[in-house]
Amino acid sequence: MTLPLMGSHLKNIELLRQITTKLKSLREEKGLTQEDVYNDTGIHISRIERSKVNITVSTLSALCDYFDIKLSDFLKGI
Repeated sequence: MTLPLMGSHLKNIELLRQITTKLKSLREEKGLTQEDVYNDTGIHISRIERSKVNITVSTLSALCDYFDIKLSDFLKGI
């Protein structure tokens, strides 16, 4: 499978969509707005949820900590 290049980074659109969908679900389950997440973490989750950025593992880990879920549990089923 060939992945499209975005600058010098690979971007797997389907994987990114699955991650962003799960992040949005976690945020909504907690009753949080995108602004809440930004104010609490400094992470622009709105750009992540729209798949506008290729999220790093470090950012994903920070969001998992924020949502109180282990990174390994988050990745199950993706």
